[in-house]
Amino acid sequence: MLMNQEIIHVYMMPGMAANPTIFENIKLPEDQFKIHWLEWIIPNKNETLESYAKRMIEKIEHNNVVLLGVSFGGILVQEMSKFMTLKKLIVVSSVKSKHELPRRMKIAKYTKAYKLLPTKLLGNIDLLAKYAFGETVTKRVELYKRYLSVSDKRYLDWAIEQVVCWEQEKPNPDAIYIHGDKDAIFTHSCNDNCVVIKGGTHIMIINKYKWFNENLPKLILN
Repeated sequence: MLMNQEIIHVYMMPGMAANPTIFENIKLPEDQFKIHWLEWIIPNKNETLESYAKRMIEKIEHNNVVLLGVSFGGILVQEMSKFMTLKKLIVVSSVKSKHELPRRMKIAKYTKAYKLLPTKLLGNIDLLAKYAFGETVTKRVELYKRYLSVSDKRYLDWAIEQVVCWEQEKPNPDAIYIHGDKDAIFTHSCNDNCVVIKGGTHIMIINKYKWFNENLPKLILN
């Protein structure tokens, strides 16, 4: 057993509208790692992503942690990393810069079309799953009801705008980017500086958890 101070604290941030139970099957050796789940908070009116990232940092209770974020959570942890010292930054199923955002999101930014999205209707779990996971629910509605619990309109409007209008020019050279080659939301993120999971979709943190359990310890310790 390692001494207490040598335990590596791993903080995990879920994707848009998702709660941290998406990480329920992620298990790391307990003599080396302790996992902490982060949860979305409701943004303040007109809050910037930078301000939100700084508020989220206040929820981290240890130094030199590993920060892992999925999808929009991956964008958020990249912003958080600009204001803190990390042991490792791990970005899953997300984008490395604004240039990897899909064309429809780039168009939405310039036309301001994202302001017209029917977020009031996102209480409709099927629509929410389409936004958050890139697929329709069909048989898995109960599964998604469990994972997608943040349906506050202010949060959803804000989150969609932050993704579409993200300004990061270049990938973080110190981050570990992990992406699935079947990701239907972010389809251009497997190029360069990336660990590619074959057959991985946008929800691979849920359905390919065995890969993460096997590989995260090595990625963190190397």
